Amino acid sequence: MALFGTIINGICIIIGCIVGLFMTKIQEKYKETIMQGIGLTVILIGLQMAFQTKSIIIVLLSMLSGAFIGEFLKLEHFLNKIGFWVGSKFTTTNEQVNITQAFITASLLFVVGAMAILGALDSGLRGDHEVLITKGILDGFASFVLTTTLGIGVILSVIPVVLFQGTIALLAAQIESIIPEAIFNEVIVELTAVGGLLIVAIGLNILKLTQIRVTNLLPAIFMVGVILYIYHSFF
Repeated sequence: MALFGTIINGICIIIGCIVGLFMTKIQEKYKETIMQGIGLTVILIGLQMAFQTKSIIIVLLSMLSGAFIGEFLKLEHFLNKIGFWVGSKFTTTNEQVNITQAFITASLLFVVGAMAILGALDSGLRGDHEVLITKGILDGFASFVLTTTLGIGVILSVIPVVLFQGTIALLAAQIESIIPEAIFNEVIVELTAVGGLLIVAIGLNILKLTQIRVTNLLPAIFMVGVILYIYHSFF
């Protein structure tokens, strides 16, 4: 079953969120310090991913083109509208911002990264779900911690996680046949690096040091493949 690993990943996130909901009543000073610890850890994770790059030029071009596309499409505004709409169904107006922040932060953390892509490919091609199950356990702990500070909005991240990984798993055979192995491995490395920078941006936002529109930078992930395809086609 190609989607088994993805389903387990989603279930782990949901369980982590449910357990985390019982810890949301802790004092604000504890929440603030916990969030600072999360922010610093997220930055470390992002830097470790970003330093894997073999070509700064590819990363730079991906970020620049991705930023242009994201701003043009107003992705941040679109996702915020979704977050506010969902939040309006469950919360008061004052809590809707937290729903949106939790949804976007958790979604980016759980979707961006090599484990999501490689794990989904393993599930689809070989029926090997070990990577996604491992990722699910990690995401479960992360969703628990995030829920204690950001609230119920974290559980909404299950939707993009399942859609993203599930789509890759179902299309795995086609992806492997279209992209040569050498190029695919290069795409994974640079995609991980670009994803790492986005995660660093999330960490900085969590620490309230910046207000980077991370969602508007998301197209950079997809531009990695486009730029590398153009490069290998003409050079």
